Amino acid sequence: MPRSTPPPPKAAIGNNPERNRSHNRRVVLDAVRLHGPLGRTAIARLAHLTPQAVSNIVSELLDEGLLLECGRLRAGRGLPPVQVAVNPDGGMTIGVEIAADHLVMALVDLTGRVRANRTLPLEDATPDHIAPLLKREIDGICKTASGSHRRLLGLGVVMPGPFDIDGMSSVGPTTLPGWVGEDAAQVLTAATGVSTLVENDATAAAVGERLHGVARKLNNFCLLYFGAGLGLGIVVDGRPMRGAFGNAGEIGHIVVQQDGSRCACGNRGCLERYASLHSLKEKLADAGVSCRTVSDLAALHEAGSAPLKEWIAEAGAHLSPVIAMLENLLDPECIVFSGALPDTLLDDLIASLQPLPLSVASRRKRALPRIIRGTTGLLTAALGAAALPLQETMTPKLDTAPAIEQST
Repeated sequence: MPRSTPPPPKAAIGNNPERNRSHNRRVVLDAVRLHGPLGRTAIARLAHLTPQAVSNIVSELLDEGLLLECGRLRAGRGLPPVQVAVNPDGGMTIGVEIAADHLVMALVDLTGRVRANRTLPLEDATPDHIAPLLKREIDGICKTASGSHRRLLGLGVVMPGPFDIDGMSSVGPTTLPGWVGEDAAQVLTAATGVSTLVENDATAAAVGERLHGVARKLNNFCLLYFGAGLGLGIVVDGRPMRGAFGNAGEIGHIVVQQDGSRCACGNRGCLERYASLHSLKEKLADAGVSCRTVSDLAALHEAGSAPLKEWIAEAGAHLSPVIAMLENLLDPECIVFSGALPDTLLDDLIASLQPLPLSVASRRKRALPRIIRGTTGLLTAALGAAALPLQETMTPKLDTAPAIEQST
């Protein structure tokens, strides 16, 4: 029988052999990040590690400044256990979203708090321009938080996909020119001097929404990311689905209308020709309406722009059956709409999809609506990017087990 309610979050399982110490350190950090402050005994129970192994690892992490002690928790008889928590100042990561016409940066501490962020317009998104620009911006944003350079754990960068596909990558207004054949992580690591991880923007946006936004308590969900194009982030059992080559969720290039509008990829009737920021700007331009920023879009929406209303209706008509298809294929807890559109516009787009077609998600008892709006806004992808090096430091990659009751 299918479950009527989502399974509880899973806790990572540690491994006691010494050869797995690196993994066990991540397990301990992840347990404290998710459930802290915690005592050592509680960590051992959550992580399935021996108390001695946890004690040794916690001592190391305290010495390295990744954890800090925060007093004793009084609970019952005996000496209260000393609680440890993630040290916000123990390390920083930088997340960068590189889009066709703008760049978003976020400096994030170990607790996920954004210490600084900035958005820049881009006229040139080629490697020769981006690499030195990123170096300057990293230096600048680190100066806003004293000592951030010294504690920088890594750089996460997200770009629109698909990656390395002839006829689709670096083709058209929704992609980045000049990156085909380039190892983006290698290019940016060499330019910035900071270890760099690269991810698909929609996948990173799903990670960002799960860590910081409306999907924090969701283990299985999809996120439709409205960038210049349209992408899909998929989270299954708490982990992003990337696919064999990092291109899972390239939903913008599924054909939704035979003999429809020509797409830059060469096909006709691709979904992002009707439901994306680029398609919206095209419709506005055809009507003689200028729109350059999200603020411009918000103002047009508030004013009741006729071409904008037409776009909502057309986009909704094409998205509606796609939503049902995703639900039938993946059985998510819900689908999140997020990206570079104003919140009020996303709300109206979601409303335009009602009533949704019948699918496996058409249950009477639902904890959440079938579609919800994300809450991290324009920072969604950059926050997900910042999580990439954080995951390398703090998130275990091996086995998981059902969560157990927390105890000190």
